[in-house]
Amino acid sequence: MGKLTVKDIMVKPETVDKSDTISHALDLMQKYKVRRLLVRHRGDFVGVVGMRDLARTLGTSKKSNLPASALHVVTALNGGSLKYTDVSPDMDIQTSINTMTANNGVLIARDDGEILGWVTPNEILKHRSPDGFAGEIMQKHVTTASVADRVTHVRRIILDEGIGRVPIMNNYSLVGIITEVDIANAMRAFRDLVPDTKQKDRIRNLIASDIMKRHVVTVRTNTPASEVTQIVIERGFGGVPVQNLEDDLVGIITRRNLVAAMATI
Repeated sequence: MGKLTVKDIMVKPETVDKSDTISHALDLMQKYKVRRLLVRHRGDFVGVVGMRDLARTLGTSKKSNLPASALHVVTALNGGSLKYTDVSPDMDIQTSINTMTANNGVLIARDDGEILGWVTPNEILKHRSPDGFAGEIMQKHVTTASVADRVTHVRRIILDEGIGRVPIMNNYSLVGIITEVDIANAMRAFRDLVPDTKQKDRIRNLIASDIMKRHVVTVRTNTPASEVTQIVIERGFGGVPVQNLEDDLVGIITRRNLVAAMATI
């Protein structure tokens, strides 16, 4: 059996038109359980929009408190955070791991300019997992928030630090987690349900405990990386908090951390 290549692991990206609404984009992400969409307009490739881009747009006051059904994808695409790299469909999987680690973003496979598919960390981790243990791969710096912190504060952390999730603490105990998905969905619901004139005041009253996920799935520092990979793939997580044997939060491990652990650059 030959080496795996990009064309062996790539998937067809879910697409959205730049003129479609953000509400439609969120519906597509939820339906297909993805965090990014390929954006086209009149058949032409425009870019890539991610969940964090939608969370940014839905949370900004510059959008005149319009509901998600009145905002268009192009408003989230401008200044978007998601990168992409064009690659050959014949690129081998190790080179694709190195390329993704070096350039971040996703890999778009093209042939004569035509987009054939793309590779995200998810596709790589379905076929490969790193050696070692969670404690060796995790990010040791973890930005957390308190159950009483405002959702607007948690959103700001996610956007400013470019992270996908924030563990929520009560004193020194991990009690929840908020992801960019939770932020985007909360902002969408808030805009749809709260009248324009009351949004500014009420958004201040929305706190982390209102939207966080409880019963957080965690791993230990001594959890094999292969097991962490299995958890994030099977559960659809972008990352998981890491605890030591005393239940202290000591790190976080993401899909990109797992991919980077296999890079040879």
